Amino acid sequence: MQKHNFNSGPSVLPQEVLTQSAEAILNFNNLGLSILEIGHRTSWFVDVIEEAKLLVKEFMQLGEDHEVLFLQGGATTQFMQVPLNLLGDTETAAYCDNGIWGSKAIKEAKLFGNVNVVASSKDKKHSYIPKEFTVPTDAKYLHYTTNNTVEGTEWHTIPDTTVPLVADMSSDIFSRPMDFNRFGLIYAGAQKNMGAAGVTLVVVKKSLLGTINRKISPILDYQSHIEANSLLNTPPVFAIYVAMLTLRWIKKEGGLAEMEKRAKVRANLFYNTLDSLPLFTPIVAKEDRSLMNATFFLKDEALETAFLDECKQNGMVGIKGHRSVGGLRVSMYNAMPLSSVEALCSLMQYFAISHG
Repeated sequence: MQKHNFNSGPSVLPQEVLTQSAEAILNFNNLGLSILEIGHRTSWFVDVIEEAKLLVKEFMQLGEDHEVLFLQGGATTQFMQVPLNLLGDTETAAYCDNGIWGSKAIKEAKLFGNVNVVASSKDKKHSYIPKEFTVPTDAKYLHYTTNNTVEGTEWHTIPDTTVPLVADMSSDIFSRPMDFNRFGLIYAGAQKNMGAAGVTLVVVKKSLLGTINRKISPILDYQSHIEANSLLNTPPVFAIYVAMLTLRWIKKEGGLAEMEKRAKVRANLFYNTLDSLPLFTPIVAKEDRSLMNATFFLKDEALETAFLDECKQNGMVGIKGHRSVGGLRVSMYNAMPLSSVEALCSLMQYFAISHG
């Protein structure tokens, strides 16, 4: 039976990336060695990480002032590492509280300086993106989560502010073109659109670093990682390799513009189906719906188990909502084939007729 992988992360990867990765585990670049065995300071791996960095810069159209890092610890570590490096003890950073991950980032930032929550959607259970808010001009930076994986909302425009922008792009990285040069720092866990779990992408504007009076352990200091070319300690070699292969695939398939085009086709098909079936209830305001993660409920919650069983019987996995929200969630990342969304929409229509 064909599997349709709607998991929110770790999530679906391109089939050719899986094939290439599997081959490299047995024999990397015909060296007679596994990618799991090669030294991280050998030219073999340095070529991998350099290609990955160049592809990131190419997609984001970044200049020399931005540095690309491949680190460990997931985006959760970045909740702490960002303010540790950018926010002084007596300084204030602006944060947007638009979901579970933004809330966690706010909690971590308060350990290192002052936090001004300038926008929040908590009043409506994070089902929308605030449009009207003011960022103080003396804020060290504005932090926001571009796509809220759990709640299913997405920022479709970049916040208009004069302070440096810091963005958690874990779940919509490389899904669309945007002016990446407007950001002072971007971070993203790889396990959504960029590869396998285990590596975190950080893109940082070097001029933002070294401005605070705080001693930082080298392993948490962005500057130390820049100087060491992301090789300060043993990096997650295999995860970086899978990320490089995925970036290659994105380029071969047409780049970020093509990824956005496909994302809109998938999302429009799904949301149009969702809106047409009274049995299902959308959660997010229409203008703020995510192209990556669609969240919804069944109007009769007693039918949820039956619906999930139907999905399972048809090879559809990962549709149960996040434990903090409940309901249902469909994740449609770059590698998601349109045929999987078509299959799900057909199942939803059949289920609605059967139980309507």
